[in-house]
Amino acid sequence: MKIKVAVVQDAPVFFNKEKTLDQVENITTQYASQGCELIVFPESFIPGYPRGFTFGANIGSRTEEGRQLYSEYYNNAIDLESNDLKRLEVLSKITNTYIVIGVTERQNANGSLYCSMLYLSPSKGLLGVHRKIKPTGTERLIWAEAAGESLVTFDTNIGKLGGLICWENYMPLARMSMYIKGVEIYIAPTADSREQWTATMQQIALEGRCFVLGCNQYMTKAMYPEKYQHLMANEKDNFCPGGSVIVSPLGHIIAGPLFNAAGVLVSELDLEDIKRSKLDFDVIGHYSRNDIFEFKVSDQPETLKE
Repeated sequence: MKIKVAVVQDAPVFFNKEKTLDQVENITTQYASQGCELIVFPESFIPGYPRGFTFGANIGSRTEEGRQLYSEYYNNAIDLESNDLKRLEVLSKITNTYIVIGVTERQNANGSLYCSMLYLSPSKGLLGVHRKIKPTGTERLIWAEAAGESLVTFDTNIGKLGGLICWENYMPLARMSMYIKGVEIYIAPTADSREQWTATMQQIALEGRCFVLGCNQYMTKAMYPEKYQHLMANEKDNFCPGGSVIVSPLGHIIAGPLFNAAGVLVSELDLEDIKRSKLDFDVIGHYSRNDIFEFKVSDQPETLKE
C-alpha cells in the first residue's frame, strides 16, 4: 500500500487559537486537494510553542506578569470538550484526511495543561491523544506529565500510527513502547531545530524499521506579536529554523530536512518498504532476544483498530 503524506513546517498565529485553527483548516484543505491522506503539524502548533518565555518564574518566586502570561496561554489552549475538537473532526471528515497535530491541551477537570498530540480520522473523529510523559527542562513549569495510558497507537486504513513528542524520542524505553505495537508510521512533532535532530530521526527509523515523520515549526522573533517582543530580548532572530524531515525504514532521507523556511514536505510512502527492511533486522521479531530481556509498560493501552 502506498500513501501520500504532508509534513507541515510553518508558524502558527502565535497565542491565537482561533486564527491558528483557521490556518490549520486552510493548510489541510490545500494539501488534501493534492491527494495527501495524512497531514502532520508540529509540537504545540496550537497556540504555539512558547520558546523564550520564563512565565516570570524563578526558584522561590513568581511574578504577576508571568501569571497573566500563563493565563493567556491557558485561554488559547485546546479544550477537547469544546467546539475546538469539533472543528478539527469536521475538517478531517470533509477533507477525507488523517490529521495528527501538536497542541497545548487544557483539562478543565484538573486545571492543568499538557503538551499533546491529537490523532484524527476522517471516519472516526478523534482516535486518541498522546500526552507528553516527560516535559523537558522548564517546560515542566507549564505542562503536566502524563503516564502509560498516553502511549497510544492506532491501526488505521493508512497503516499503524504512533509516535512521541520532541525529547521523549531520546527515551529508549518510550521508543520501545511504540515499536512493540508494530508502528509503521512513527510521528515525531518537535521544537528541536538542531541539525543533530536529523540523526535522531534516522536512528528511530533504522531501529524501529518504520517510516519517521519529524515535524517542526518555522519561527522567527519577528513573528511574535509586538506585546511579547520584550520577552524575546535574549533570543536570536532565527531561533527556530525548522528541520522537518521524512525518513524511510532503512534510514534514508526521503524529504528534507527543511531549514530556514516555511514549507510542507510531501512524499509517497510505500508500506511494503517496511517488510523489505525487516529482512536483516526486526527489533520486536527475529532480532529480539526475549529469552534474555523482558519489557513491560504500565497501563499502555492496546492498539486501537479503526
